[in-house]
Amino acid sequence: MLSVAKVQRRNAWRYYVRGVAYGDGLRPVGQSLKAAQEEAGLPPGRWRGRGLAALGLNEGSEVSERHMELAFGQGRHPDADRIEQHLLDDGAAPDTARRATVLGQPIEEIEGRKQTPLLALDFTFRPQASLTVLWALGDAHTRRVIEGAHERAVTQALRWLEDEVAETRWSSGRGRAKTPALVVAAFRHFDNRDGFPLLHEHCLVLNRVQRRGADGEPRWGALDTTRLYKHVVAAGTLYTLTMTTEVCEELGLATVPREVTPGLRPVMEIAGVDQVLIDWSSTRRQRIEDVLEGLTYTYAQQHGRLPGEKARHGLGWQAAQDTRPEKKTPRPLEQLLTRWRASALAKVGKQMLDGLLHRCRAVGAAIRARVDPHVDVTLAAVDVAAVVFTVRRTFARRHVLAEARRHLLETLRGRAFAPGLDDHITDRALEDHTHRTTGIQPGRRAPAPGQIFYTADFPEPDRWWIAGTDGKPPRESSRYERARIASLAVRNAIRSAHTKAAARTDDHHGPASAPPHAVDHPGRGTLLTPAQRAAAVHAHQQAAMPEEHLEGRTTDPGTWLRTPENLDRLAAFTRAADARRRTYEDTESPAAPDAPAADRHHQEHEQQRQPGHGQDPGPRP
Repeated sequence: MLSVAKVQRRNAWRYYVRGVAYGDGLRPVGQSLKAAQEEAGLPPGRWRGRGLAALGLNEGSEVSERHMELAFGQGRHPDADRIEQHLLDDGAAPDTARRATVLGQPIEEIEGRKQTPLLALDFTFRPQASLTVLWALGDAHTRRVIEGAHERAVTQALRWLEDEVAETRWSSGRGRAKTPALVVAAFRHFDNRDGFPLLHEHCLVLNRVQRRGADGEPRWGALDTTRLYKHVVAAGTLYTLTMTTEVCEELGLATVPREVTPGLRPVMEIAGVDQVLIDWSSTRRQRIEDVLEGLTYTYAQQHGRLPGEKARHGLGWQAAQDTRPEKKTPRPLEQLLTRWRASALAKVGKQMLDGLLHRCRAVGAAIRARVDPHVDVTLAAVDVAAVVFTVRRTFARRHVLAEARRHLLETLRGRAFAPGLDDHITDRALEDHTHRTTGIQPGRRAPAPGQIFYTADFPEPDRWWIAGTDGKPPRESSRYERARIASLAVRNAIRSAHTKAAARTDDHHGPASAPPHAVDHPGRGTLLTPAQRAAAVHAHQQAAMPEEHLEGRTTDPGTWLRTPENLDRLAAFTRAADARRRTYEDTESPAAPDAPAADRHHQEHEQQRQPGHGQDPGPRP
């Protein structure tokens, strides 16, 4: 999961040095950052990113308090003191020496135009609650695996932002250039403000990046932060997918969907981690829900209606801010681990706590036995396209890419997959199920790939109201619930069509080959006929998808699909899809000219000699 915040005020660096760099605590006044970190047993901040080479810094080197003040407070080189003193010793004027250490446009000039300079973006990466529970209550090996996966997932997300997203802009956006080199100061935290486990990492991305000018000389400028903002969701799904997959493969675990908020997308948690432990670590959630209930009541009284989806999101943010506790006194990780174990023992008992990892592995083994590391790209593409279309109507490639990564996480349940499969599903979804809405205007340059928008023509279900449970008021169906229903009928029709088509292919007894829509895990042998493979893919999808989606309903038993009129509507969608499929199947392909008898005999002889795909050719005479 990934969240982002702006670092704008010139004194904002003080908040990060006094709080974030100090384990989200409140550092005593007059105590240096390094001394406070050593006294509290906290890890220091580390520099990350490819942009460090232009600054003469090394990856993983320590971030000092002076570095933070110069880079994130004044927009200057982190080692500006040494550079400025060297220039002064060479006889340079003080103003010239200082200007030589400024990265890009001076902050004073921006403030002189009555504008607030954007100094950095705070990207905060954190895993799911179940992974945090395993990290906090597991043994030393489990913690090392989870921390290593977290480290590599953050690195991969930052590398993806550098390679695919990061751009610099100048001349009010008229000039742009790719800049695959960010400067990042990373600070790792172990707990939340209540002192309960919450592994997360603050990555401050400096709003300065180097490019080559027209004369070939390096120049510093500002990042296109709007473009970074637009790709936050895609970067967050990449982090979650990467970390979850690595942990599950390393420890033999699997994931299951857990509904956090009714109507919203489920969170893929580690199977076997009890809900009581997740609630134990999520200390603020109950307080937020209590405050949110009061805010919802006030909203209904003021507006005469219940809040919609956008209003509910705003009320949730307000409830989170209202329940935010004060800063704490940070503690070393060893003390936190002891405290967490004692608290969990009092909550769930020794038997449940000691058998946590064993139980997760047992449940994970059962799920992994059902879910084959095999993805049907055709089904994935139509599912991704239908969900994104219903949620957004018009969308860009980044939206489809984020949904493709969610689909892999939901479908594979933590199993590894071929690198680049998320991009492949995205390309197939855009190519097969969408059409562009962004045109090329005469006399203007063609839009960049990230500026192209698409739409689709999937059937769209109407909105419906869902009865409340446990005394809660009714609510309107969410866009995600409507998206799942919109893709259900189309996916079922495609499943049926592919199974029948594969069976017809198998009747010809030709050389067996993997269907073009199948993507295997690297190194996995293909031992099934096309018909068997299609049936296996269907069974895999049935095993991997959440039960509420297989049964044709959403997570609430009172959803629209249970009503007779909407069941009829879904049946009409299915009949229309079946009719289109039958029309396509009944269309006869042009007959090929008859081959001579000698050629037919030669072809049959060659087919008998050639082994099927994945079969052992055996000894040759």
